[in-house]
This record gives sequence, C-alpha cells and structure tokens, in this order.
Amino acid sequence: MPVHTKICGLSTPETLDAALAGGASHVGFVFFAKSPRNVTPEQAAALVARTAGRARTVGLFVDAEARFIDAVRRQTRIDVVQLHGSEAAVFAAALGGEVWKAIPVRTGADLTAAVQYRGAVSRILYDAKPPKCADLPGGTGMRFDWKLLTGHSHPLPWILAGGLDADNVAEAVRVTGASMLDVSSGVESAPGVKDVDKIGAFLKAASQC
Repeated sequence: MPVHTKICGLSTPETLDAALAGGASHVGFVFFAKSPRNVTPEQAAALVARTAGRARTVGLFVDAEARFIDAVRRQTRIDVVQLHGSEAAVFAAALGGEVWKAIPVRTGADLTAAVQYRGAVSRILYDAKPPKCADLPGGTGMRFDWKLLTGHSHPLPWILAGGLDADNVAEAVRVTGASMLDVSSGVESAPGVKDVDKIGAFLKAASQC
C-alpha cells in the first residue's frame, strides 16, 4: 500500500510545482498570522487553481472563527480544513465537509484525545506537542516518540506529522505503520522557506516505503 504524503505550508508556485511533480497526494496552505508560512486567501486561491486537481488541497487553521474558515473555503475552494488548535469536536463537526484535527502528542496519554473527535472529523493528525510557551502549534521540526503509536488502536484514519524529513521517512513508517505523512519544516531551508530539492527528496523517500 503506497504511503500518501502532504507537503504543508506551501506559498510559491515553484514549491507547489515541486510537490506536484514529486507525487504529493495533498498540498497544504497555512492561514495563521503567527506562522512564517502564512498566506492570504488570495495567494492560496491562485495556488489551488494551479494545482488543477493533481492533489487534494488542505487549509490549516488555528483556533480561527468559523466564519473566517467558511470565507476562506469559498474564496480558495480548498478540499479539506485542518484544525491545528484547541478546537472542540462540536466545532469541527459544525463546519461540515472534510475536516481533519491535529492531536498534539508528548506522552501516551495524549493519544486518548483523539477519541472525542470520532464522528466529528474525517482524520486525525498526530503531531509533536510544542512547549507551553511556543507561538506555533506545529511546523517546529519537533518529533514525539513514534513508538507510542506501535500497536495503538486508532479511533479514526490518521496521519503522522512532526519532525519528518527525507532521512527518517522509512523509520517513521516502519515504527508507526503510518499510511500518510505530513511534512513542513523538514522540507525547508529556513522557517517558512520551502526547498524544492528537499521536497523532491522527501517525496522520493516516501515513495520507496
């Protein structure tokens, strides 16, 4: 079974093209002002149009108001909403359409938070839990102990994120059994600056798992 891949935090035509050329199944755009990967709805709309159906498009939001999410959806025509903050299950369910929810993980106990989103979202995304003082909920390059997922009973289809790069893709899949990977900082030359060569290397490594 092939490993699906999402390149998150794209902001330029060149890096989007690299993701598409490498076979990414999903491409992501960040709508969070504090992030170095933040894009405007206008920028994202142009990139979504450039995707032309070659990959599914994902918009990442962090504790955003529903009306903002709905407005971005209408303007950009993204396929998926990814919630990466402290959004409740009832909020996620009310959005409608395809919604993913990130679950921050540091210990095994953190995994239990995913259960409450059963029936409210389509997928959960396990990401490394950042320090309490961190400005960003993800995209930090941190990883959690992947062995926590070994043998875990998942309540929903799931995605692995956090600290992934071309060098550890094979290990990540072997340890966790992940069928989908989400990468952002692992394919950057600097925070928010995607690198076309790193994108290509990551996607090539994932295709060989």
